[in-house]
Amino acid sequence: MARPRKIDSGLVKQAQLLASRTDDIQELRMAQAVLLPALGQMTLKAAAKVIGVGRATVARLQTRFRRRKGSTQPTPRRWGGRRRALMKLEEEQAFLSAWKPQAEQGQLVVVTPLQVALEEKLGRRVKPSVLYRLLDRHHWRKVAPDTRHPKTQPGLQDEWEKKRYPKSWRPC
Repeated sequence: MARPRKIDSGLVKQAQLLASRTDDIQELRMAQAVLLPALGQMTLKAAAKVIGVGRATVARLQTRFRRRKGSTQPTPRRWGGRRRALMKLEEEQAFLSAWKPQAEQGQLVVVTPLQVALEEKLGRRVKPSVLYRLLDRHHWRKVAPDTRHPKTQPGLQDEWEKKRYPKSWRPC
């Protein structure tokens, strides 16, 4: 046998107040999830059909409404963010600031010493991909090599190519 429904009259009054004042669809659905089963003597399944959500969502909306019972502000969103971050963004910037002058002078910043320093800072091993993502997150890019050497002598190269490749082709 199912448990008897226990509906708090204070909760119903708050839901009525919220339903009359709100202009947010999520808050209205929370209020309806409390009011329809309480005042309309509906089951969760019937209330879900009226609200336009699933039965489990009605129970979830009721729980969310009970949790925000005393507050007048909308519930804060809990999703998103850097949940598995090893360091905060500010800490990452401080970590990279040690290599920034070297990079700005045009010297190469090699990933291996960066990885060793990061491992020392964190106190655990990290894969190179972690470091590459960190560099990308802070807009550090891999500098493409020059297309030609600065000390190139085009005349000597042309002369060498003339000697290297004969102008006549032999049939196969």
